[in-house]
Amino acid sequence: MSYIISTCTTADMTKEMFDKLGIRYIGFHFIVDGRSYTDDLYESMSAKEFYGHIRNGAETSTSQVSVGEYVDYFRELLSEGRDILHACLSSGISNTVQSANAAADMLRSEFPDRKIYIVDSLCASSGAGMYMTLLAQKRDEGMDIDALYQWALDHQQTIQHWFCSTDLTYYIKGGRVSKISGVLGGIFEICPLLCVSPEGKLKPIAKIRTKKKVLTALVDKMEQHALGGKEYGGLCYISQSDCLEDAISVREQVMARFKNVKQVPIFDIGTTIGCHTGTGTVALFFVGDEEREDE
Repeated sequence: MSYIISTCTTADMTKEMFDKLGIRYIGFHFIVDGRSYTDDLYESMSAKEFYGHIRNGAETSTSQVSVGEYVDYFRELLSEGRDILHACLSSGISNTVQSANAAADMLRSEFPDRKIYIVDSLCASSGAGMYMTLLAQKRDEGMDIDALYQWALDHQQTIQHWFCSTDLTYYIKGGRVSKISGVLGGIFEICPLLCVSPEGKLKPIAKIRTKKKVLTALVDKMEQHALGGKEYGGLCYISQSDCLEDAISVREQVMARFKNVKQVPIFDIGTTIGCHTGTGTVALFFVGDEEREDE
Protein backbone atom coordinates (compact mmCIF):
# COMPACT_ATOMS: atom_id res chain seq x y z
CA MET A 1 0.00 0.00 0.00
CA SER A 2 1.02 3.62 -0.49
CA TYR A 3 0.64 4.40 3.21
CA ILE A 4 1.61 3.14 6.65
CA ILE A 5 -0.71 2.55 9.60
CA SER A 6 0.97 3.02 12.94
CA THR A 7 0.30 3.10 16.66
CA CYS A 8 2.04 2.92 20.05
CA THR A 9 3.06 -0.17 22.01
CA THR A 10 0.22 0.63 24.43
CA ALA A 11 -2.03 -1.22 21.94
CA ASP A 12 -0.91 -4.36 23.83
CA MET A 13 -0.51 -6.97 21.13
CA THR A 14 2.54 -9.10 20.40
CA LYS A 15 5.31 -8.08 18.03
CA GLU A 16 4.37 -11.05 15.87
CA MET A 17 0.77 -9.81 15.66
CA PHE A 18 1.80 -6.29 14.69
CA ASP A 19 4.17 -7.67 12.07
CA LYS A 20 1.53 -10.02 10.65
CA LEU A 21 -0.95 -7.15 10.33
CA GLY A 22 1.65 -4.80 8.85
CA ILE A 23 1.32 -2.24 11.64
CA ARG A 24 4.28 -0.10 12.70
CA TYR A 25 4.66 1.08 16.30
CA ILE A 26 6.63 3.30 18.67
CA GLY A 27 7.27 2.61 22.35
CA PHE A 28 6.27 4.50 25.47
CA HIS A 29 8.66 4.46 28.45
CA PHE A 30 8.34 2.94 31.91
CA ILE A 31 10.37 3.22 35.09
CA VAL A 32 10.89 0.41 37.60
CA ASP A 33 12.56 1.40 40.89
CA GLY A 34 14.19 4.42 39.25
CA ARG A 35 15.50 2.62 36.16
CA SER A 36 14.05 3.67 32.79
CA TYR A 37 13.08 1.24 30.01
CA THR A 38 11.37 1.46 26.64
CA ASP A 39 8.10 -0.41 26.23
CA ASP A 40 9.19 -2.78 23.45
CA LEU A 41 6.50 -5.46 23.67
CA TYR A 42 8.45 -7.53 26.22
CA GLU A 43 11.48 -8.06 24.01
CA SER A 44 14.02 -6.74 26.52
CA MET A 45 12.08 -7.62 29.69
CA SER A 46 9.65 -10.52 29.77
CA ALA A 47 6.14 -10.21 31.17
CA LYS A 48 7.08 -12.69 33.89
CA GLU A 49 10.03 -10.53 34.92
CA PHE A 50 8.06 -7.29 34.77
CA TYR A 51 5.16 -8.53 36.88
CA GLY A 52 7.63 -10.21 39.20
CA HIS A 53 9.01 -6.75 40.00
CA ILE A 54 5.48 -5.53 40.67
CA ARG A 55 4.64 -8.46 42.93
CA ASN A 56 7.81 -7.66 44.88
CA GLY A 57 6.56 -4.12 45.51
CA ALA A 58 8.54 -2.18 42.89
CA GLU A 59 7.81 1.51 42.40
CA THR A 60 6.69 2.05 38.81
CA SER A 61 5.79 5.00 36.61
CA THR A 62 5.52 5.81 32.91
CA SER A 63 6.27 8.55 30.42
CA GLN A 64 4.71 9.05 27.02
CA VAL A 65 6.46 9.42 23.69
CA SER A 66 7.98 12.91 23.41
CA VAL A 67 7.46 15.29 20.50
CA GLY A 68 11.08 14.79 19.46
CA GLU A 69 10.73 11.01 19.46
CA TYR A 70 7.63 11.27 17.31
CA VAL A 71 9.45 13.59 14.91
CA ASP A 72 12.29 11.09 14.47
CA TYR A 73 9.89 8.17 14.16
CA PHE A 74 7.57 9.86 11.63
CA ARG A 75 10.50 11.23 9.63
CA GLU A 76 11.88 7.73 9.16
CA LEU A 77 8.50 6.48 7.94
CA LEU A 78 7.96 9.46 5.64
CA SER A 79 11.43 8.95 4.19
CA GLU A 80 10.16 5.65 2.82
CA GLY A 81 7.98 7.74 0.51
CA ARG A 82 4.67 6.75 2.09
CA ASP A 83 1.90 8.58 3.92
CA ILE A 84 1.09 7.86 7.60
CA LEU A 85 -2.04 7.24 9.63
CA HIS A 86 -1.05 7.03 13.29
CA ALA A 87 -3.58 6.13 16.00
CA CYS A 88 -2.75 7.16 19.57
CA LEU A 89 -3.66 5.85 23.00
CA SER A 90 -6.89 7.46 24.22
CA SER A 91 -6.68 11.15 25.10
CA GLY A 92 -8.77 10.28 28.15
CA ILE A 93 -5.75 8.40 29.51
CA SER A 94 -2.70 10.15 28.01
CA ASN A 95 -1.70 13.39 26.31
CA THR A 96 0.33 11.52 23.69
CA VAL A 97 -2.06 12.55 20.90
CA GLN A 98 -1.01 16.17 21.47
CA SER A 99 2.66 15.25 21.10
CA ALA A 100 1.96 13.27 17.95
CA ASN A 101 0.01 16.17 16.43
CA ALA A 102 2.80 18.61 17.31
CA ALA A 103 5.35 16.35 15.61
CA ALA A 104 3.16 15.98 12.53
CA ASP A 105 2.77 19.76 12.26
CA MET A 106 6.55 20.16 12.38
CA LEU A 107 7.08 17.64 9.58
CA ARG A 108 4.44 18.75 7.10
CA SER A 109 6.63 21.55 5.73
CA GLU A 110 9.56 19.14 5.43
CA PHE A 111 7.43 16.59 3.53
CA PRO A 112 4.88 18.75 1.66
CA ASP A 113 3.86 15.91 -0.65
CA ARG A 114 3.11 13.46 2.15
CA LYS A 115 -0.01 13.07 4.28
CA ILE A 116 0.23 12.64 8.06
CA TYR A 117 -3.02 11.81 9.84
CA ILE A 118 -3.15 11.58 13.64
CA VAL A 119 -6.14 9.84 15.24
CA ASP A 120 -7.21 9.77 18.88
CA SER A 121 -8.30 6.14 19.14
CA LEU A 122 -10.25 6.64 22.40
CA CYS A 123 -9.04 3.07 23.06
CA ALA A 124 -6.47 1.44 25.33
CA SER A 125 -4.57 -1.82 25.78
CA SER A 126 -5.72 -4.60 23.47
CA GLY A 127 -8.84 -2.57 22.73
CA ALA A 128 -6.52 -0.25 20.84
CA GLY A 129 -5.00 -3.38 19.33
CA MET A 130 -8.44 -4.42 18.08
CA TYR A 131 -9.01 -0.92 16.67
CA MET A 132 -5.73 -1.24 14.77
CA THR A 133 -6.73 -4.71 13.55
CA LEU A 134 -9.89 -3.24 12.03
CA LEU A 135 -7.88 -0.45 10.40
CA ALA A 136 -5.51 -3.02 8.92
CA GLN A 137 -8.45 -4.99 7.55
CA LYS A 138 -9.88 -1.89 5.86
CA ARG A 139 -6.46 -1.07 4.41
CA ASP A 140 -6.14 -4.60 3.04
CA GLU A 141 -9.59 -4.32 1.47
CA GLY A 142 -8.19 -1.42 -0.58
CA MET A 143 -9.43 1.61 1.34
CA ASP A 144 -7.24 4.64 0.62
CA ILE A 145 -5.73 6.68 3.44
CA ASP A 146 -8.26 9.53 3.23
CA ALA A 147 -11.21 7.17 3.48
CA LEU A 148 -9.49 5.18 6.24
CA TYR A 149 -8.85 8.35 8.24
CA GLN A 150 -12.55 9.21 8.09
CA TRP A 151 -13.48 5.61 8.95
CA ALA A 152 -11.14 5.74 11.94
CA LEU A 153 -12.81 8.92 13.21
CA ASP A 154 -16.27 7.46 12.68
CA HIS A 155 -15.43 4.30 14.64
CA GLN A 156 -13.52 5.63 17.65
CA GLN A 157 -16.19 4.21 19.97
CA THR A 158 -16.68 0.93 18.14
CA ILE A 159 -14.54 -1.09 20.55
CA GLN A 160 -16.14 -1.92 23.89
CA HIS A 161 -13.70 -2.16 26.82
CA TRP A 162 -14.73 -4.01 29.99
CA PHE A 163 -12.29 -4.95 32.70
CA CYS A 164 -11.94 -5.90 36.33
CA SER A 165 -9.22 -6.32 38.91
CA THR A 166 -8.72 -8.63 41.84
CA ASP A 167 -5.68 -6.70 43.11
CA LEU A 168 -6.38 -3.04 43.89
CA THR A 169 -2.87 -2.07 45.03
CA TYR A 170 -1.94 -0.09 41.93
CA TYR A 171 -5.44 1.32 41.46
CA ILE A 172 -5.05 2.78 44.96
CA LYS A 173 -1.59 4.15 44.10
CA GLY A 174 -2.95 5.78 40.98
CA GLY A 175 -5.88 7.34 42.79
CA ARG A 176 -8.52 5.39 40.84
CA VAL A 177 -9.65 3.62 44.03
CA SER A 178 -9.59 5.23 47.46
CA LYS A 179 -7.38 3.63 50.12
CA ILE A 180 -10.38 2.89 52.34
CA SER A 181 -12.29 1.28 49.46
CA GLY A 182 -9.19 -0.71 48.57
CA VAL A 183 -8.76 -2.05 52.10
CA LEU A 184 -12.45 -2.93 52.39
CA GLY A 185 -12.34 -4.48 48.95
CA GLY A 186 -9.53 -6.76 50.03
CA ILE A 187 -11.34 -7.80 53.19
CA PHE A 188 -14.69 -8.48 51.54
CA GLU A 189 -13.36 -9.73 48.17
CA ILE A 190 -14.93 -6.82 46.30
CA CYS A 191 -13.67 -6.39 42.74
CA PRO A 192 -14.38 -3.29 40.67
CA LEU A 193 -15.95 -3.61 37.21
CA LEU A 194 -14.84 -0.78 34.92
CA CYS A 195 -15.24 0.34 31.33
CA VAL A 196 -13.81 2.93 28.97
CA SER A 197 -16.28 5.80 28.56
CA PRO A 198 -17.32 7.61 25.35
CA GLU A 199 -14.59 10.16 26.17
CA GLY A 200 -11.99 7.40 26.36
CA LYS A 201 -11.65 7.60 30.14
CA LEU A 202 -11.60 4.81 32.70
CA LYS A 203 -14.94 4.64 34.48
CA PRO A 204 -15.92 2.46 37.46
CA ILE A 205 -19.30 0.82 36.87
CA ALA A 206 -19.90 -1.56 39.77
CA LYS A 207 -18.36 -3.23 42.80
CA ILE A 208 -18.88 -6.98 42.66
CA ARG A 209 -18.14 -9.43 45.43
CA THR A 210 -15.87 -12.36 44.53
CA LYS A 211 -13.62 -12.89 41.58
CA LYS A 212 -15.83 -15.56 40.04
CA LYS A 213 -18.79 -13.19 39.79
CA VAL A 214 -16.85 -10.24 38.39
CA LEU A 215 -15.27 -12.41 35.68
CA THR A 216 -18.74 -13.59 34.68
CA ALA A 217 -19.91 -9.96 34.72
CA LEU A 218 -17.42 -9.19 31.94
CA VAL A 219 -19.10 -11.77 29.72
CA ASP A 220 -22.54 -10.50 30.74
CA LYS A 221 -21.52 -7.07 29.47
CA MET A 222 -20.41 -8.61 26.20
CA GLU A 223 -23.82 -10.24 25.76
CA GLN A 224 -25.46 -6.89 26.54
CA HIS A 225 -23.30 -4.72 24.24
CA ALA A 226 -21.80 -6.90 21.48
CA LEU A 227 -22.99 -6.37 17.91
CA GLY A 228 -25.75 -8.94 17.46
CA GLY A 229 -25.86 -9.98 21.10
CA LYS A 230 -25.31 -13.72 21.57
CA GLU A 231 -25.08 -14.09 17.78
CA TYR A 232 -21.90 -12.00 17.76
CA GLY A 233 -19.13 -13.52 15.69
CA GLY A 234 -16.63 -10.69 15.35
CA LEU A 235 -13.26 -10.01 16.93
CA CYS A 236 -12.85 -10.72 20.63
CA TYR A 237 -9.61 -10.02 22.51
CA ILE A 238 -8.62 -10.46 26.15
CA SER A 239 -5.66 -8.91 27.93
CA GLN A 240 -4.43 -9.78 31.40
CA SER A 241 -1.80 -8.75 33.91
CA ASP A 242 -0.18 -11.88 35.34
CA CYS A 243 -3.48 -13.68 35.96
CA LEU A 244 -3.68 -16.02 33.00
CA GLU A 245 -6.01 -18.52 34.70
CA ASP A 246 -8.61 -15.76 35.18
CA ALA A 247 -8.26 -14.72 31.53
CA ILE A 248 -8.70 -18.34 30.41
CA SER A 249 -11.85 -18.58 32.53
CA VAL A 250 -13.29 -15.54 30.74
CA ARG A 251 -12.33 -16.98 27.35
CA GLU A 252 -14.03 -20.27 28.14
CA GLN A 253 -17.20 -18.44 29.14
CA VAL A 254 -17.13 -16.35 25.95
CA MET A 255 -16.66 -19.42 23.75
CA ALA A 256 -19.49 -21.24 25.53
CA ARG A 257 -21.94 -18.35 25.30
CA PHE A 258 -21.07 -16.96 21.84
CA LYS A 259 -21.09 -19.90 19.44
CA ASN A 260 -20.08 -17.75 16.43
CA VAL A 261 -16.85 -16.54 18.06
CA LYS A 262 -14.15 -18.81 16.69
CA GLN A 263 -11.11 -17.65 18.63
CA VAL A 264 -10.25 -15.35 21.53
CA PRO A 265 -6.55 -14.46 21.73
CA ILE A 266 -5.19 -13.55 25.14
CA PHE A 267 -2.50 -10.87 25.32
CA ASP A 268 -0.29 -9.72 28.18
CA ILE A 269 -1.11 -6.22 29.34
CA GLY A 270 2.02 -4.32 28.35
CA THR A 271 4.49 -2.61 30.61
CA THR A 272 3.05 0.89 30.17
CA ILE A 273 -0.51 -0.03 31.05
CA GLY A 274 0.70 -2.62 33.54
CA CYS A 275 2.53 0.02 35.58
CA HIS A 276 -0.92 1.46 36.38
CA THR A 277 -2.98 -1.72 36.73
CA GLY A 278 -0.51 -3.88 38.58
CA THR A 279 -1.35 -7.58 38.64
CA GLY A 280 -4.80 -9.17 38.63
CA THR A 281 -6.51 -7.22 35.84
CA VAL A 282 -8.52 -8.95 33.11
CA ALA A 283 -9.92 -6.94 30.20
CA LEU A 284 -12.42 -8.05 27.54
CA PHE A 285 -12.76 -6.28 24.18
CA PHE A 286 -15.27 -6.70 21.37
CA VAL A 287 -17.11 -4.71 18.69
CA GLY A 288 -20.15 -2.97 20.14
CA ASP A 289 -23.66 -2.68 18.76
CA GLU A 290 -23.65 1.08 19.26
CA GLU A 291 -21.49 3.87 20.61
CA ARG A 292 -20.35 3.46 24.19
CA GLU A 293 -22.78 4.64 26.82
CA ASP A 294 -22.28 6.03 30.29
CA GLU A 295 -23.91 3.46 32.51
